[in-house]
Amino acid sequence: MGQEFIIKSQKLEDKVNQLLPSQGGFQAGVDLSASTTVIPIIDLTETAEGSDVRADLQTALSFDTSTVFSVQNATSTIINTTGYWRVFGSNSLRIDATSDRAIQHIINDGASDKVMLNYYVENSSDDPKTVVNLFDYNIFLKAGHIFKITSPADSLSAGVIRQIADISGNLVDP
Repeated sequence: MGQEFIIKSQKLEDKVNQLLPSQGGFQAGVDLSASTTVIPIIDLTETAEGSDVRADLQTALSFDTSTVFSVQNATSTIINTTGYWRVFGSNSLRIDATSDRAIQHIINDGASDKVMLNYYVENSSDDPKTVVNLFDYNIFLKAGHIFKITSPADSLSAGVIRQIADISGNLVDP
């Protein structure tokens, strides 16, 4: 048999009132209580089911669900759909003595940019050469957000995107 405990905490009562306004929160004469009795809660939603696929395989690239991108001397929107995405590829910059260069991977919320990856190379007095950087990361886009890439002259950002899960976290089949 479990034991019952009365909990007197204004902070907890305020939180219950905030989180459960439709329940009327706490009313006069009603106390918050706790019990040592274990009550199992079973979540039967699809999200709780998890996946039979190993975590590393859930981000696999495939012919059907992968989209190729290539940005050169431009700014291009790569993703404008909500959810979780894998971004995989390479940045190539040709450097010389004329100027510094940077390729930027950006998430925009409709009002401002946030640089997620900044591949910056300073100019060089050496002979011109091309430097390459590989990338492989995941991003999350909310409604109204986009993912874009800016690539200056004499540079290339190329790769593949694949949606891993929708905005609710439900996995997308590869």
